[in-house]
This record gives sequence, C-alpha cells and structure tokens, in this order.
Amino acid sequence: MNRKDFQNLALERLKDAQALLKNRRYSGAYYMAGYAVECALKASIAAQTKEFDFPPKDAAKLYTHDLEKLLDSAGLKSELRTARGRSPIFDAYWSAVKDWSEDARYEERSHRQARDMLAAVTDRRHGVLQWLRRHW
Repeated sequence: MNRKDFQNLALERLKDAQALLKNRRYSGAYYMAGYAVECALKASIAAQTKEFDFPPKDAAKLYTHDLEKLLDSAGLKSELRTARGRSPIFDAYWSAVKDWSEDARYEERSHRQARDMLAAVTDRRHGVLQWLRRHW
C-alpha cells in the first residue's frame, strides 16, 4: 500500500463511521473513526518513505494499531505537543482519540461516545484528522 491508499482509506473509514453513527451503530462508528485516524497516521509515515510506499512487513514497529506508536513513527510527537499547547480544543480531541485501540471493535460504545469520537476526529477547525492531513 502507498500513501494515497492510506489517505483514501482514512476518508472511506470516516464515511463509514458517519454512516454507522447515523444508523445508530455506535460501537462501529466509534471503531471506524479511530481506524480512520490510524490510516491517516500510516499515510503520514508513508509520506516519508521512498515514493510514499508504506514500508515492507519487516518494519514490524510500523505494523501496529497503536496510535501513539504510529505518531512516533511518523515523527509527529513534537508537532503534536505544539498543536496541543496552542489549542485546548485540539488537546481535548487528541486526548479522546489517543485511547482508541483495535480492541474497540469488541467493546460496546454509547451514542455519546461515538458522537464525541467523531467530533474529535472531524471538527473542521480543531479535529485530529484535519491536523493529520497537514502531515500526510
């Protein structure tokens, strides 16, 4: 997969999350919103590689679902710290998103949790995906 593939996946998973929320499938909406962030982080990593390709499987540390580890691999920790310091809203959004994990697919989520996760990811001014798009 390459950077463009991950960019497209991020946007597709976000659409999935929005459709699931609209149809009261809150657990799925929460999971897909987090998965969109994972894909955006992987696009950011791929942007740093030869011809934007995602690294081969032997780069095991990159084949994770852990958002904090992906953030580190993307080299965005310093930028994140700065962005969080500049905006309390973004800081709160990142705090909500960073705890997502692939295990969320097994967890029950409420309407509020799903709605809050989607807001944290999609807010046009302070959202996590908006911030990641500047780096992918």
